Amino acid sequence: MHTTDRPLHGQPSPHDRLHPQLYLAEAIGTALLVFFGLSLVILFASALPATGWRRALTGGCFGTVGALIAISPLGRISGAHINPAVTLAFWLEGKLAWRDTLCYVLAQSLGAVLGAIPLLLWGDRGRAVNFGATTVGAGVPVWLALCGEFIATLALVLCIFITAAHERSRRFTPWTIPPLFAWLVWWEAPLSGASANPARSIGPALISGVYSEWWIYVVGPLSGAALAVALLRFEVLGHHQVSVARVAHHE
Repeated sequence: MHTTDRPLHGQPSPHDRLHPQLYLAEAIGTALLVFFGLSLVILFASALPATGWRRALTGGCFGTVGALIAISPLGRISGAHINPAVTLAFWLEGKLAWRDTLCYVLAQSLGAVLGAIPLLLWGDRGRAVNFGATTVGAGVPVWLALCGEFIATLALVLCIFITAAHERSRRFTPWTIPPLFAWLVWWEAPLSGASANPARSIGPALISGVYSEWWIYVVGPLSGAALAVALLRFEVLGHHQVSVARVAHHE
């Protein structure tokens, strides 16, 4: 008897089946995001003056790395969440089983650590910016940095879900991320580093030993993702319902 198994539609096998191919793709995708994305952070920090334009360029390039992963073969396999907050949002929306959700988060966390280790090759240039570790800005209250992470992730999840919910716009979903991150990093980076991704913060924190107020990079993004789903569930922003747990929708 054929059993439906569509894990990214919230229809997994009823026989407690796991999906290791999806988890491996998430681990590799997150590793690539951390390595290439934070390599750009390190490069721009040492090559460009510290201005708002540099933050915007860094954010746009970091978002482009994420978009390219989403449209890659890895994205076709796992949906390229590469962010525990995005995975949480898809689970709350009913598009991912709890077992897959847990394994995605573990894979993303492991991938972030593995992707951060090669950043040590940047040597003193990397150490000068703590290998891209996210920290609370100088003189910024912790509550304000927490709010920044909350708002940044709220905006990210809303952007993904609203564009992915409609046939006309879903093909552009990955390409909304670069301009969004250009704005987020320009605006929010002075507050907390503009992570909006617990995994992205875990990797460089471990290799740099910089754990300052680490909890805000978990609580802020996860609560922001939860509020985004609640706003969409109650149609506060109109009717937007995703059909599959993917950032990129391949025709």
